[in-house]
Amino acid sequence: MDELQRQIIEELKVQPVIDPKTEIRRSIDFLKAYIEKYGFFNGFVLGISGGQDSTLVGKLAQMAVNELNEGRDLDKFTFIAVRLPYGIQSDVNDVEDALAFIQPSETYEINIKQAVDASANSLKAAGVEITDFTKGNEKARERMKAQYSIAATYNCVVLGTDQAAEALSGFFTKHGDGAADIVPIFRLNKRQGRQLLKELDCPEHLYTKIPTADLEDDRPMLPDEVALGVSYEEIDDYLEGKQVTNTAKNRIEALYLKSQHKRHLPINVFDQFWK
Repeated sequence: MDELQRQIIEELKVQPVIDPKTEIRRSIDFLKAYIEKYGFFNGFVLGISGGQDSTLVGKLAQMAVNELNEGRDLDKFTFIAVRLPYGIQSDVNDVEDALAFIQPSETYEINIKQAVDASANSLKAAGVEITDFTKGNEKARERMKAQYSIAATYNCVVLGTDQAAEALSGFFTKHGDGAADIVPIFRLNKRQGRQLLKELDCPEHLYTKIPTADLEDDRPMLPDEVALGVSYEEIDDYLEGKQVTNTAKNRIEALYLKSQHKRHLPINVFDQFWK
């Protein structure tokens, strides 16, 4: 293992082997501790896409809320799951299955199509013709904007689904799905997330489906691994300190270096990052 691989693993806190039960408890306790420490939040908000990561974080959040409400006459704390389709979602059945598995306290649906299209049209009217890729980022940011509005209304915390494989590759939208208050599965890679879902008796098809951000109109349901140019298995192996092919290693490290700005807070003159 070379120095850069060691640095990345240390930064993202990935362990080569995990105990799923231990990590489930660790995430639940983390969620509960955050609420109990600050004392003025009523629960959590998260958009549910029907994919692996939001299904896992949603289930952990609901389990945390259930424990926080134990012994109370009334349920003080809540987990709000939000469906955020752009028009008609092609994998809507997976969203339904994820919600059935999670059993959230409350569910809202906000269709972002009108808001995203209005934004794109306003830019076009001003002479800014955005690409389909940029419009995809508009979708991600509109989804997060809606979650923060719900969180503000109900005094909740916005959860993020950031995990190590996506963090390494920068495969998230800055100020979109990359924006959140807390990230309960930070430290886990993609296969470790699957291990937790399996332990939680999640329907298998929700964590074995081909991962896709599905943000581009011109390339619907584009698999993440096609967009990244490397497989999650290779990224996970790298994060666990295993040897991967030179081709995979070079691609993974190029993605990491290129996306460093996404993992950094806004830079000021005292930061060493830019020097």
